[in-house]
Amino acid sequence: MLLLVLTGAAALQVLGPLRRPATLAATATPPPSAVKPEWDGKIAEPDPALLEPSRAFPAAGLPRIGVDGRLPRLAYRRPAPPPGARPRIALLLAGMGLAAADSRTAIDRLPGAVSLAFSAYTPNPESLLAAARSRGHEILASVPMEANGYPWNDAGPRSLMTGSLPAKNRENLEWAMSRLQGYVGVTGASDGLRGERFAEQSSSFALVLEEAARRGLLYVDPRPGAPAPPGTGRTVDVVLDDPPTRADIEAKLILLERMARDHGTALGLAGPLRPATIERLAAWTEDVERRGYQLVPVSALAPGNITTNTTTEAAQ
Repeated sequence: MLLLVLTGAAALQVLGPLRRPATLAATATPPPSAVKPEWDGKIAEPDPALLEPSRAFPAAGLPRIGVDGRLPRLAYRRPAPPPGARPRIALLLAGMGLAAADSRTAIDRLPGAVSLAFSAYTPNPESLLAAARSRGHEILASVPMEANGYPWNDAGPRSLMTGSLPAKNRENLEWAMSRLQGYVGVTGASDGLRGERFAEQSSSFALVLEEAARRGLLYVDPRPGAPAPPGTGRTVDVVLDDPPTRADIEAKLILLERMARDHGTALGLAGPLRPATIERLAAWTEDVERRGYQLVPVSALAPGNITTNTTTEAAQ
């Protein structure tokens, strides 16, 4: 017996300790590619693969659908929780970029779930866009269009006009879309104007909608009551600051909440930038969640956008 024990001990020394089966060891830790990273709270930087040179303005880039099928409206959106029991409200603040100080205040004071539309006339927009992305604000590009009351309400020298030739409107649209990079969509809300007269001319307005869809963007129509844009887009439900008095803004925010309760979602528009408007929106957003609503970016209310708040993969 002693001889058998000694022989067994010697065999164990030679063979070493028992090893765990390979199949169990392989499943203990998933490969790095299987781990989904958490969203870092910032909007993605402009991706060269989602840009193409502008024919009319060669130094500028235009958004495009990637060769791998990626869409700018998904690549640059802010992730949001999936729809739940709470009504969802989105805010779009237009007129960003023209007043640098007010734009910085809006970027810093408003929560990242508030989407920002930048004016095509913004001088040197890169630093403001970078600040907005770092704070998690979704970005839209404003396209100036002929508004009601023209020429008193003038959207600027690059406006899309009912009396212009299609080639001229196409050139001005390309100019407006090439002024920014890294945005989810375009809107007719521009510096306090909403392009009603141009949008009512369906044959001309179709150019904007078709170009947005072709480039993988959503369109936000700033005219309450207008038909929903075809495909991926959304119409504003309430203009919050027209007129821009405190009492009127308060009343419009109450209306926005009621519409969200009645229909499940609501989209409010504000702009141009005014310190009083920024201050009131900042105060309202502080406790909107406690009142039972879910504040989401504009893209979360657009058809075809499935959103999440956990991974960068879902945001792309």
